[in-house]
Formats: sequence, C-alpha cells, structure tokens
Amino acid sequence: MALEIERKFLVVGEAWRGQAHAQRRIRQGYLSTDGGAASVRVRVDDHEARLNIKAAVVGSARAEYDYPVPRADAEEMLDTLCVGCLDKTRYLVNFAGHCWEVDEFHGANAGLVVAEIELDAVDEVFARPDWAGEEVTEQKRYYNHALALHPWSEWAPA
Repeated sequence: MALEIERKFLVVGEAWRGQAHAQRRIRQGYLSTDGGAASVRVRVDDHEARLNIKAAVVGSARAEYDYPVPRADAEEMLDTLCVGCLDKTRYLVNFAGHCWEVDEFHGANAGLVVAEIELDAVDEVFARPDWAGEEVTEQKRYYNHALALHPWSEWAPA
C-alpha cells in the first residue's frame, strides 16, 4: 500500500516567496463528496494530469494512490463530473533538507496559504521555517477535499 506522510501548516508572512525555486498552477476537482472512505481527485497542472485516491482520514499518515491520466480526459472530468473544484498556485521551497510545498489558493479560497512537508516517517524530526505558522494537520477543514466542497471564504469568522 502507498502511504503519504504529510504535515500541514498555515503560512505567515511573505518571506517564503523569496525562497521559492519553482511554481505551477493547479486546477483540481473531486469526484466524491464528504463521508466516504476515500477522496477521489482529478488534477491538471502545467505539466501533467493525474487521478488520485486518498483514504478519507485526518492525520499525518494515510493511504494514497496516484496515476497519470490523459489530459483531455482529466479536463473533461473537471468540467463535467466534479462535485467541488479548487484553483491554486503551488510553490516549491527548499528548507533544511526538505522540499516544502506552499499552496496559495485562488477563487473561493483566495487569501489562504498552506504549507505542506512530506516525511519518510510519522515521527521524523524536521526543521520548521519561521513562515510555517500554526499546524493544521489534524484539522480536516484545511484539507484540499474539504476546501473544494466548503471554501475558506464561506467559513464563519472565528
């Protein structure tokens, strides 16, 4: 079984922008709603199209399966089959031996910036940059699937 081990953090400030070494625009949508055993996602970016299935669990480790699909098929699924979509720019930032993915959301999630780090073990020690603020790994509402179905702009003020 493929396993993704990932931690999520809200991004504070703009210091990460000067450290980014690559970026790509991503459009993704979900073929499943809340409440199932898995989220099923189709994604198109500047370079490829992929179908992804992740266990619908909250936490730093979960089953993940990922496959390339023809771009035309992915575009059609995004346009006709998805129950929730989102748009973001992903920036890659190297920091202390890890590559962080910083997602700046657009559309209904505009203003939200989340950083993720993939790890080799749940208990792996890693250096955390100053711009990685509050950890939200255990908060389902910050997962992309949740953001596609319940956008950040619709959340009640804290």
